[in-house]
Amino acid sequence: MKSKAVILDENAMKRAVTRITYEILERNKGAESICIVGVLSRGAFLARRIAEKISEFEGVNVKCGMLDITPHRDDKKKTDENDRTKIDFDINNKSVILVDDVIYTGRSIRAAIDALIKRGRPDKIQLAVLIDRGHRELPIRPDFIGKNVPTSHEEKVKVQVTELDGCDSVEIFIPDDEL
Repeated sequence: MKSKAVILDENAMKRAVTRITYEILERNKGAESICIVGVLSRGAFLARRIAEKISEFEGVNVKCGMLDITPHRDDKKKTDENDRTKIDFDINNKSVILVDDVIYTGRSIRAAIDALIKRGRPDKIQLAVLIDRGHRELPIRPDFIGKNVPTSHEEKVKVQVTELDGCDSVEIFIPDDEL
């Protein structure tokens, strides 16, 4: 795979997270009834950034957790792997903002919703994604989107976050034979 284009650099990612945060606050009329849950792994880091922005803007510390969807995926064999979910707060009757880095077919988000419902009954679940690349296979639509990036099925979208990768960026990769 070879790089086709950098879609978001560090500054563009910061702006996208800030915009998503403002939209969350506007739609929910503040931060009092929300909690944030990020899908492991990069979605969890983006969720933490959104929670920090909410604290900065509203002066409210929003509960933030991370969700391991591995046991709920329909494309992986079931294993005895430990569930790495860390949600140490009650999601019942809350507006849960589910955060992921990229939405593609919708299957990961379906698994995330299943995993959340096993832990309680939220009032509502809203979806925030940094990148929406289209090609849905399930009727799932994000409520908050950092950037829409139309892609082909052959292309790959790679999100990098400083916490894991040493930098913030979003890049599209294409198969070697397409260059």
